Amino acid sequence: MKAELFDQLVADRGAKRAVAVVTRLEDGLQALVRDDAVAGDLALTAEQLDETRQRLRTDRSGALASADGALFVRCHVGAPRLVVIGAVHVTQALAPMAAIAGFEVVVVDPRRAFATPERLPGVSMTTEWPDEALERIGIDAQTAVVTLTHDPKLDDPALVVALQSPAFYIGSLGSTRTHAKRVERLTEAGLGEAVGRIHAPVGLDLGGRSPAEIAVAILAQVIQTRHGRR
Repeated sequence: MKAELFDQLVADRGAKRAVAVVTRLEDGLQALVRDDAVAGDLALTAEQLDETRQRLRTDRSGALASADGALFVRCHVGAPRLVVIGAVHVTQALAPMAAIAGFEVVVVDPRRAFATPERLPGVSMTTEWPDEALERIGIDAQTAVVTLTHDPKLDDPALVVALQSPAFYIGSLGSTRTHAKRVERLTEAGLGEAVGRIHAPVGLDLGGRSPAEIAVAILAQVIQTRHGRR
């Protein structure tokens, strides 16, 4: 690997940015592929870039289809991240389950009575305002964002940031009627077609009603989406 590419790879890994190294095996030419940029001497087709980025989202290294010599993708990806807006009852079940499934979990709730270590022991929390927290955290293609407060003053600012990010999953708690009003507000805020990215009502339709059952449904849908299943 050329020194310039190696330095970029080290910088990306240090910043916890997902990056893939694509190598043409016959001559060693390489490309560094991120969600939003490509560097290196190896030219890739649009289809190859799409497949490489899909591999990045699911952390699957492997051979890449090519008519110009065998290509291999090596993914360098940290743990997927789940950012939950609202330290509510569902979150109390969702956070530990997501951690067991290998997610780095961050809970955001400016309501200090909710965001306490007693309610969510061992969970990383912040009491920043949701949009400020998401801007600071940085939402990438390895991140899922779920809003659970059921309060537009908290959920909507987070959704505005998430919908303008490459987050692989965005979900929001609420009934179909509640979501229709949410769509109207976000559309008026200029989000347009991006609003269609929101999974709402959040989670797979498993029929459960308790906080723990809803948490299972949410995590199942997040995992399903991350691996490109429908």
